[in-house]
Amino acid sequence: MELFKNIKNIFSAKQKVPVDYKIVSLHSVDSTNTYLRTYLPEEGEKITLVVADYQTAGRGQGLNKWESEAGKNLLFSVLVHPSRVPLRQQFLLAEAGALALKEVINKYVPENISLKWPNDIYWKDYKLSGTLIETKIVSGHIKDFIFGVGLNVNQTHFSSDIPNPISLAQIIGHDIDKAHLLKEILQSFQRYFAYIEGGEYNGISGLYHESLYHSKGFHWYRDAQGKFEGAIVEVEDDGHLIMRTREGVVKSYLFKEIEFVL
Repeated sequence: MELFKNIKNIFSAKQKVPVDYKIVSLHSVDSTNTYLRTYLPEEGEKITLVVADYQTAGRGQGLNKWESEAGKNLLFSVLVHPSRVPLRQQFLLAEAGALALKEVINKYVPENISLKWPNDIYWKDYKLSGTLIETKIVSGHIKDFIFGVGLNVNQTHFSSDIPNPISLAQIIGHDIDKAHLLKEILQSFQRYFAYIEGGEYNGISGLYHESLYHSKGFHWYRDAQGKFEGAIVEVEDDGHLIMRTREGVVKSYLFKEIEFVL
C-alpha cells in the first residue's frame, strides 16, 4: 500500500493542501526527479509534488547514488515554474528550498543543523539530507525547476560505503511521523517559494549564508590541485562558491569542482 496514498487527509480543515499544489504519491519509482522531468502539469498547477516509498535508482549530484531503505525515509521532488526569477539568479531557488527544509528540521533538532554547499542538510559533520537540483531553460528563461530531496528520517542502518549518513531518528532517539513531517515541509517550501516570487532575494541569500556549514574560519578542502585550507567568502546567486586560501588567493568553484574534507 502506498504510504502517502491519502496524504491530503493529513491536512486539517484549516490547513488544506493549497489548490495550486498537485500531489502524486507512488509506491515505487526509479527516481522522483526523473518522473517530473517528463511530467506535464495541468493548467494553473503551480507546484507539483511527487513522493515515493522507494526509489530503484535514486540519484544525487553528478554520478552519486542515494541509499534509502524502503518506507523509512522521505523521498520526494517538487516542481515549480519560477517565471519571475532571472536566469543569473537561479541558485536562489535552491537556497530557498534548502532553507525551507532546514526550518522544519530545526523544529525537531534545534541545534547543529547547517546547509552544506550547495544544498545538503548536515547535523554536525553528518549528512542528514541530500538534494538534486534540475533546471529547464527555455528561450533564456527558467521554465521548470525541480528540487529533489532524500531526507533520512527513520533509517538506522546504512551501508558501509556511505561516508557519513545520519537520520533524524538516530539524532533524537525515536521514529518520526513522516506524513506530518512532509506536511510541514510542503508548507515551508510554499512560503519560501512565495518569498522568491515576491523578489525577496537579499533576505533568502542572507539566511542561506548564515546557515552555511563551515561558514566561519578556515577548513580543509580538496580541488583539482589537491588539498588546501580555505575559508568561504560567499556563494554567488548563480551558485558559484567563492573561497579564499590561507595565502589570500581567491578561487571560484562550480558544483563538483571542490570537495569538503571531513
